[in-house]
Amino acid sequence: MRLLLVVAAALVDADGRVLIAQRPEGKQLAGLWEFPGGKVEAGERPEETLIRELAEELAITVKEPCLAPLTFASHRYEDFHLLMPLYVCRRWEGSPVAVEHQAIRWVKPARLRDFPMPPADEPLIPALIDLL
Repeated sequence: MRLLLVVAAALVDADGRVLIAQRPEGKQLAGLWEFPGGKVEAGERPEETLIRELAEELAITVKEPCLAPLTFASHRYEDFHLLMPLYVCRRWEGSPVAVEHQAIRWVKPARLRDFPMPPADEPLIPALIDLL
């Protein structure tokens, strides 16, 4: 079974809310809410991937020292196994906008379960609730 490394970010604002993004139409798991991020490309470190993906998806600039690893998810899908480290980020430049997603939303950690998420994202929620 193929192993896919994907990295995700929990952007946390001054009010302790977490940014989630809605997957766009036409993509696998369209309409579900997720923590922004993406696939680690060959030769990239996870932190480099996250900085690149956040710029592409949300039009924000993140510096590597602002990324703190929190937890990870390990989930078996039908045709691959996903390993997804989750980083917390509290500082960035710019205001996040939905460049590649249908929508973005700031949510209190206790309300994250109110939004349908891909199976790999759901196990990340308790760590965020405990942290925030």
